[in-house]
Amino acid sequence: MKTYQLKKSQAIPISLDKAWDFFSSPLNLTSITPPDMNIVVTSGQNPYTKIYAGMIITYKITPLFGIKMNWMTEIIHVKEGEYFVDEQRFGPYALWHHQHHFKEIDGGVLMNDILNYAVPYGFIGRLANRAFVSNEVKKIFAYREKAIEKLFGVYKG
Repeated sequence: MKTYQLKKSQAIPISLDKAWDFFSSPLNLTSITPPDMNIVVTSGQNPYTKIYAGMIITYKITPLFGIKMNWMTEIIHVKEGEYFVDEQRFGPYALWHHQHHFKEIDGGVLMNDILNYAVPYGFIGRLANRAFVSNEVKKIFAYREKAIEKLFGVYKG
């Protein structure tokens, strides 16, 4: 299985507490995901429930070509105010391991994401990644960056 990695960093002009409160709430994912993915959190989280290791989150998404599917992730590690890691348990990828790291900086927070993923179906999956999956993953993170800037402003450092 061929794996791929995407690393992204974004400085956000908010406190570490505010960043953690926002990003550790599964329900906020809908506000930073491209609208054409039609993401809906279906696991019934209370808006005040914060992530914890072992938490299962389910979604309905439309990742590609208008095909609706279910996605399930598990929060496997949490160190409050510093990082959390989610892994796909069921969904469109053969592997999805997403680390979210937060660090206080002057005037805000630096958020670092490390995503390791694999596309199913062997050789065909590798071709699909080259042809469109990799670009779609990058588009999701580019959209997220702009959405975060709309919500919290542009970091001026």
